[in-house]
This record gives sequence, C-alpha cells and structure tokens, in this order.
Amino acid sequence: MTTLMIQGTTSDAGKTTVVAALCRWLARQSVSVAPFKPQNMALNSAVTVDGGEIGRSTALQALACGLEPHSDMNPVLLKPQSDCGAQVILRGKVHGNMDALDYHAYKAQAMASVMDAWRALSARYDVIIAEGAGSPAEINLRTNDIANMGFAEAADCPVLLVGDIDKGGVFAQLVGTLELVSDSERARTKGFIINRFRGDIALLEPGLDWLAERTGKPVAGVLPYLHGLVIDAEDSVGISGSSEAGALNVIVPVLPRISNHNDFDPLRLHPGVNLRFIGPDQPIPPADLIVLPGSKSTRHDLQWLSSQGWPEAIRKHLRYGGKVFGICGGFQMLGREVLDPDGLEGEVGSTEGLGLLDMATRMVAGKQLQDVAGVLRLGAGKTRFTGYEMHNGVTTGPALERPLAMLDGSPDGAISDDGQVMGTYVHGIFDEAEAASEILQWAGLRSQGQAVDYQKHRLQQLDRLADHVEDCLDTDFLKKQLGLT
Repeated sequence: MTTLMIQGTTSDAGKTTVVAALCRWLARQSVSVAPFKPQNMALNSAVTVDGGEIGRSTALQALACGLEPHSDMNPVLLKPQSDCGAQVILRGKVHGNMDALDYHAYKAQAMASVMDAWRALSARYDVIIAEGAGSPAEINLRTNDIANMGFAEAADCPVLLVGDIDKGGVFAQLVGTLELVSDSERARTKGFIINRFRGDIALLEPGLDWLAERTGKPVAGVLPYLHGLVIDAEDSVGISGSSEAGALNVIVPVLPRISNHNDFDPLRLHPGVNLRFIGPDQPIPPADLIVLPGSKSTRHDLQWLSSQGWPEAIRKHLRYGGKVFGICGGFQMLGREVLDPDGLEGEVGSTEGLGLLDMATRMVAGKQLQDVAGVLRLGAGKTRFTGYEMHNGVTTGPALERPLAMLDGSPDGAISDDGQVMGTYVHGIFDEAEAASEILQWAGLRSQGQAVDYQKHRLQQLDRLADHVEDCLDTDFLKKQLGLT
C-alpha cells in the first residue's frame, strides 16, 4: 500500500482537482486507488454507501476511482453553523457541535478516527491519494494538525505541493510554504505542481529552473487553466452560466449557510438557463424562477433572507406570475414556521417562515441520510429521478397532501394549490436531464436547448483532467512516488 498526499499553498490552490485527476489517471490504468481527505470543512456533502456523509469533493474523487463514496474517505467533516462553530462529523456520523476553540483542543482525539479510517481504507486499496486542507503553513493551526503535515507525518507518506499561478505570486507561495514547515516536513515534500497556467510555457521555464535550484526539489509539471471546467466544488460557489437570448432567468440567494450548492451545476450548464447567484446586499433582479437552496442553519438563513428583503421580492415575483422552488432547507423555509426546541441548529426557538406552503417544520435529532429514487408528479407523472436526502427536521401540514414526488411509494415535497410554488427534500434533483427538463418547463422554459446528464458530464470532466496528467505532468516521477515503477 502506498499513500501520496497532495497539499496546497492556499485554499483553492487546486488540491481537489489534482487529486481527482490523479485518481482518474490511476483508475484508467486499473490501479486499485481510493481518495482520502483527513479533515474537510464544507457545507457541500454526499451520502456514502455505508449510510454516512463526506465532503462532496471527496465523493467526486471516489467517482474518479470508479468507487462508491465511503465514510472512511473523509473521516472528519466540519459543517459550519456559525462563524465560530460547526457540526463535527466523524467517519460519517454526527459527533456533536463544537466551537472553534473546543474543536482545536479536540483534534488530538479526532486524529485517532483519521488514522483508523486511513488504515481501513489502506487495507482495501493499493494506492491512496490524500488531500490536504488549506495550507500546511497556517502557523496558528499547526498544533495537533490532522489535515496536512500532521497526517503526512503520522502516515509517513510523501507530499506534493500545489500552487495556483493564476492568482500570482506562485514562487513566493511555494518557497514560503517550505520555509514555514519543519525540517522533516520539508524533506517529505518531494516536489511541486503548478496549477492554472495560461500562456506560453517558455516564459515560465526560467522560473521553474530557479525554483528547482532554490529548493532542490523538482517541478512535477504545470497544469493549464481549464476553461469551462464544471465539477463539484468543495465549498466555493461557482460562476454562474451565461445563456442565449430569451433564456429562463433563474436566481438563487447565496445564504450565509448555503449547503450543497452543487445542486445548481446542471442549471449552470443548461444552454437555455441564465443562472445567477445573488449575494448579500445585491439588488434582487426580476426572474422567471427563484430557487431557495439548502441550508445548514435554516432559521438563521431565514432571518438573513428577511434582512435582505427577499420575502417582499418573492411576493412581488409571485404576483407577476413567477415560480418559486425550494430544496431541503429552502423547502422548509416555504412553510409557516421552523421550530428548533432543542437548539440542534443554533439557539432554541422558532422562526416565521415565508408562508407560501401550509406546513411547518420541527427540527429533531437524527439526520436523514439516504440515496433515493422516485417519480415526479408533474406532467404525466412518469418522469423518474434519483438524488439524496440529507437533512434534520420533520415537516407536517396540509401542503404535503399535494406532493411533488413519490419516493419508493412515499410522498416527498409539496406543490401549492395555484402551482406557482413547490419544493422537495431531495438534493441532486436536477442531475438527470429528463427531471431537470420537466421542472424547468414548469418554471416557464421554452428553449430547445437540452438539459445535461450531469453524471455523464462529471465523468467526461474527470477524463479531461486525467488527460492533462498524462500530457502535462512527469508521470514517471509520479509512479516513482507511488511505488509503481
């Protein structure tokens, strides 16, 4: 068994993409490979085959390997619920809520879960491609580190360091990071990958030569900036798509605790949809469809919507014939009230909902985590879809007597009496082209453009990444680090 760890000079340096690319490259050579991320902080997550949850980006890397996601692949997942606190998930299961200082003290114990998961994964696969988090040079976080060099030292694995040249300062990033780690950590850093390069590589080569001479470590390659790359993001909200004239205008509020915003990637790729994410203090433009996304803290995000003027904008939108769709937490917001008597998502109490559906939600212990399949009750009622549920809360009320879908014979979601408002607990409902088309037609889409089969798209993008590993990286060097030569 061999483990290779990919660390980055910064957040968003491209670690996730590089790990996915390496996993796909190895899997195409029939290497038994699995991804591993010791610790992740993200509100985008996926249901695992063993009934847990892991970061969405790690699930994408599992797909690159041809595997079902498993909780061992991301043993510590932190899901922020406030600026200073998060839900802590260990090996797929909720451990509890902690503030930042308490978790920092708890990391030494969390390390046991990390190493147990790594050993279990290593027993099943020949190669592990591990991904760091943030930067190994975050001095304030190095004590009891489990996300970067702390894990690499415990697992005694080599490290490759990724720097993002598109933001500028990549040589300072790489050299500075090496200067701020320990001697043993510097020694296990075997080389560099420069990511997101644009232009003539000849202009970069003097810098590459200097870097190798300055550090004594090779540059394993330079990956290009990939235009149009749309794959599951770890946490950042992607750039919205642009579309043809007359496209369906869809807007999504960027909630402070927005979760699983990758639900909207298929809409970003649809040629007949103009998708826009609306951030804080931005004007709320006219639209055909408003989609309320998932939320890790539904009551808090409801209060934020109110402070930003969204309830008034939504009522006006509906008066002019627009449509509103809610997903998971966004679905809960459509009701009369959200109650949290035990403080599972924050302070004990209740918050008034938007009142667009006659229902209420009560937060209860025990998160719903499952893959689902069902049939939409729109149109002819025959369109099948798959997705996943990942939520706290039980919703009740007369609105549920008109469900949006049937999931293995059980009702899900609701449709308003006038047909302008509907919602669902199912994430990923846009991923399959037929289901996406039916919902968009309900919203008013008249374009002939085809919806995207998002699973097929993911695989195409992963193959694109693997092609660039073969074309742009020193594969002999990589195989040597992996013990495959």
